Amino acid sequence: MNISNNSNNSPIGFFDSGVGGLTVLQKVKKLLPNESFIFYGDTAHVPYGEKSKEQLLEYSQNILNYFGECGCKAVVMACNTTSSVIYNDIKGKYDFKLYPVVQSVAHILADLPIKKIGIFATKATISSGAYRTEIARYNPEMQIFGQYCPHWVHIVENNTVNQKSSIEIIKNDLDMMLSKGPEKMVLGCTHYPYLLDVLSKFAPREMFIDPAIYLAEFIKHDLEQSGLLSDSKERFEKFYVSAAPAAFKNAAKMFYDLKDEPQLFTF
Repeated sequence: MNISNNSNNSPIGFFDSGVGGLTVLQKVKKLLPNESFIFYGDTAHVPYGEKSKEQLLEYSQNILNYFGECGCKAVVMACNTTSSVIYNDIKGKYDFKLYPVVQSVAHILADLPIKKIGIFATKATISSGAYRTEIARYNPEMQIFGQYCPHWVHIVENNTVNQKSSIEIIKNDLDMMLSKGPEKMVLGCTHYPYLLDVLSKFAPREMFIDPAIYLAEFIKHDLEQSGLLSDSKERFEKFYVSAAPAAFKNAAKMFYDLKDEPQLFTF
């Protein structure tokens, strides 16, 4: 695919460890219906939240180099974990725009008219302190409660959201967070919005924030300002995974209508 990175009609790349990144793609596609997209789900290495920084760098650099070869004008780091752990190591090293979810939405979260905010996230995201650090840059007074949810990604990837045991796990994690008194709670992993129907049975739906909504708005505004919005009528979508394409398509049904199985592609 020989497309210049400087072309406004070049595709936008998305990557995540699995189906979770589709929540971000869905929000961006809604705001930018003329864009073309390439999505890579690194399902062979899911979940990213349990991987080391060195592993995350290796996986991400392979994917980003591939997106560069595809001529992407921008790449969305749809994964909170990679945004939290490795963004500072890779920023400025590519010829395309890079949109990390945590850094892109932190200023919006910091501007919310609240004093206490909870962050549900993976082990790596919580350990990195990225949400706390980035929000504090804009609002040092905001109290931030981070909570690691070890089972949530597996529940989504295995499509067991409605099983009794899964609901009990989700409720117990939510109760632990609610005991700290947050006014809003961020679903700080792209898989977590899949759990919103269950979560909202035990707390008001308006308490939960899907950062992908803010990220999509940020991307639209930035591409607009840069003169990179597509005006093409010939848009396309391509989906790749590093393992289990059939399982990916099945899990994706919860949030995104994939016409075909994604193509298996490894580095």
